[in-house]
Amino acid sequence: MHATDIVSADEARRRVEHDRRILLDELDRHPAGSLTDPFRLASGPLGDSCESLHDLVAHVLMWDEIGLAVLHEAVAGRIHWSLESQWEDPDVGRRLNQAGVAAGRLLPTELLIHRFNSVRDALSAELGGFSEGQWSARLALDLPAATTMGGLAQYAMTVPTMTPYWHAAIHLQAVDSMQQSDAGTPATSMRENS
Repeated sequence: MHATDIVSADEARRRVEHDRRILLDELDRHPAGSLTDPFRLASGPLGDSCESLHDLVAHVLMWDEIGLAVLHEAVAGRIHWSLESQWEDPDVGRRLNQAGVAAGRLLPTELLIHRFNSVRDALSAELGGFSEGQWSARLALDLPAATTMGGLAQYAMTVPTMTPYWHAAIHLQAVDSMQQSDAGTPATSMRENS
């Protein structure tokens, strides 16, 4: 997918839901008490400090919370802190990933998964609440990364250099599952207006 191809709001929601389902399915394959045990995960381009499935839940959760906040702030006409230039530095991104995983380790797995599910549902509802007109309308914000809500969502919720909205599948090395899902449902895309 070209960097300026913006998937539709419905496709963004579908991809987020499918990606997070892959993570929940992986959790279901392991006894509850083993989710903090060492687990081999693929690292993202900035590293993520994940050493267990519990860590991966915390990592994906942190980015879903940020993505949800980016959307809320944009709707309110504000730029989220994560889009400011000082947060765009790769070293700062690595530190943010480390901090998110470290914070997740302070919570029992059951509470972390409860929080993950709540945020997943909220993010899905938020993405599902945009009409295609709202998704493709110009933002009233001065952002170099995107000019539309769809472009902003895709920028904020896509692992750098990866297919839009895939996250857990990348770390779980389940990209084939995502590609098969994408092949079964044609993606509706728009071009990001520059």
